[in-house]
Amino acid sequence: MASGAVLGLTGCSSVSRLTTRRAAHRTIDPADLAQLDRLTWGASAASTDDWAERGRRDAVQALLHPAADTALPASVQAAIDALSITQMPLPALVADLEQRRRSDNRQDYQQRLATVAREAASRSLLLALHSPHGLREQMTWFWFNHFSIAQSKANLRMLVGAYEQALRPHALGRFSDLLVASATHSAMLRYLDNEQNAAGRINENHARELMELHTLGVDGGYSQRDVQELARVLTGLGVNLTDMAPKVAPKLQALYRREGLTEFHPGRHDMGDKTVLGRVIQGGRGWDEVLEQLGALARHPATARHVCRKLAVFLVADEPPPALIERLSQRFLASDGDIALTLETLTVSPEFTASLGRKFKDPVHYVLSALRLSADPAAPLVDMAPVMTALNRLGQSLYGRQTPDGYPLDESAWNGSGQMTARFEVARTLSRLPAVAGRPPTLPDETLVRPLGERTRGVLAKAATPQDRHALLLSCPEFMLR
Repeated sequence: MASGAVLGLTGCSSVSRLTTRRAAHRTIDPADLAQLDRLTWGASAASTDDWAERGRRDAVQALLHPAADTALPASVQAAIDALSITQMPLPALVADLEQRRRSDNRQDYQQRLATVAREAASRSLLLALHSPHGLREQMTWFWFNHFSIAQSKANLRMLVGAYEQALRPHALGRFSDLLVASATHSAMLRYLDNEQNAAGRINENHARELMELHTLGVDGGYSQRDVQELARVLTGLGVNLTDMAPKVAPKLQALYRREGLTEFHPGRHDMGDKTVLGRVIQGGRGWDEVLEQLGALARHPATARHVCRKLAVFLVADEPPPALIERLSQRFLASDGDIALTLETLTVSPEFTASLGRKFKDPVHYVLSALRLSADPAAPLVDMAPVMTALNRLGQSLYGRQTPDGYPLDESAWNGSGQMTARFEVARTLSRLPAVAGRPPTLPDETLVRPLGERTRGVLAKAATPQDRHALLLSCPEFMLR
């Protein structure tokens, strides 16, 4: 391809390593490379090899229906296994943190919270960079952003990793399962104040965001009365960080439920009938009322339109064609919210094909695609601290969105002059980042970049060093698009 002919890095000690790695992996045509780049966090040598071996149709199916085996490089798996959040079950982790909170050493408590959140981000980034299941990892980020929580509230730093892990298995599954996983998770219940929602003391925050952001959309046809009634359905759904059950009246004991740190307390639940969107929910059933109503919201036509539009914005265009949204919505409803089948319809659409190479990268896509471009399978990057620093610098840190609407997905939010200046600085940092401490920086594989324009090729040819060329490549207009 065109970009493969513009290296010109003679006289560099790293050239032989780059050339060897390039020769070791198979190339695919530009159209396939563009699809791979869009459906994952960016093309890498390993993902290109897999695509070439499978062929386009089977490669896309493998992304839509990932195997259970993550097959991570040994050093990456070892790094994940070494994390305390991997070694310690969530209840034990929370008990340890709660003990620290009750002690006099507040600094120790805050430092441990920061460590837990940092480990969660590290695990997420390690999977994004190195997992062969690129679409699942990309969609895990998308759904976290859709069902967004902010780690800065209360002690949510100890729960963000568990919340993300709860979403991951459903990232390409059924939307109804995903919605239940999010709406009933202790992190979401705490973030949107549902643990304060009880019969006689209604808190509507969770119910409102469930309708406006997570399911129906702001134009989904619901009323303030519907929000109030949904809040009544959600009464009693809260968080219990201890290993002790609350006192429950004997007649209500059968309705008590505990799922991890999530607790349904029937004594706090409004037992009356509720009417949401014109549909009566029979009261007195507790947890079953919650599941019934979440299922109804997941299968509502307005939810299909709202969710499918966001999927199209994420994977096709900032202003997706209405005809595409309609086709996606029909597949979503016909398949009972099967996300993989809905995305399959998206990937074979002419609108998707026409959009390839035209979608502006938000900071997460920019940083991860830059690192995957120079990923060395023999020495994978396992220190995620520089990656977190880069995302913080660009304003899109993991778990950092303060409002429940999630980070914006359109170009206008990320293409300002300040953002581009920051990207140039980040590009210089990433171009000098070694995969392993003590080794020279890893050069990018330019066969994985879409064809470059004449002006870009001219600028790259004038680079004084391989690292300067690397930084310029990561700063060029073509690399800002996916």
